[in-house]
Amino acid sequence: MEERLQKLLSAAGVCSRRAAEEYITAGRVTVNGVLASLGQRADPNRDEIRVNGRPLAPKARPAYLLLNKPRGYVTTLSDEKGRRTAADLVRGCGARVYPVGRLDLDSEGLLLMTNDGALAQRLMHPSHQVSKTYHVSVFGEIEGAAERLSSFTELDGESICPAQVSVLRASERTAVLSVTIHEGKNRQIRRMCSACGLRVKRLRRVREHTLELGTLSPGEWRYLTQKEIEELKQL
Repeated sequence: MEERLQKLLSAAGVCSRRAAEEYITAGRVTVNGVLASLGQRADPNRDEIRVNGRPLAPKARPAYLLLNKPRGYVTTLSDEKGRRTAADLVRGCGARVYPVGRLDLDSEGLLLMTNDGALAQRLMHPSHQVSKTYHVSVFGEIEGAAERLSSFTELDGESICPAQVSVLRASERTAVLSVTIHEGKNRQIRRMCSACGLRVKRLRRVREHTLELGTLSPGEWRYLTQKEIEELKQL
């Protein structure tokens, strides 16, 4: 059966659908010896599909992992600067999985990794507004910080959904806040804190949609349970 090349590459665990578009545009994908084009469809049972000159592998068995990403790791499969990647931490999982969304270099916590491209697309699509909760350690003017952060409806001229913010614990100049956002703009929480005069000391994602980080230590990962997978697919 014919399907879009982006979907076929994602299903084979090569990359995400978005990355597949970049592969195709860069001329890294051929179908029956001819450079592929965006939007092209193919049948893996009939057509010879190659990526970087190598035949496309059969559809990979779906794999779903929850990783506690430590600081100092980037959420990519490889890094041109030679930095450590999230992929390095899950090499023993038995499948080629890629991160769903991002945590920046200095952030840590829950990172879903999978080779299920359709699920990844649903979770990352802005229209679904998947909730993500972070525990954020901050320094600065603590009084009224939760109210200030939850009042944002615009950030650097761009409209955003208001965050839900509560204080977990606080002293005179430091606090740990629970911050839930629904869009995940680039470095959104750090930018919000900076605009409020707060310095972020630690940022850790503890929940995404129905998934919870739990007691995993930094650098550890586990497979999702069948119940967790089904709950994600109900999105």
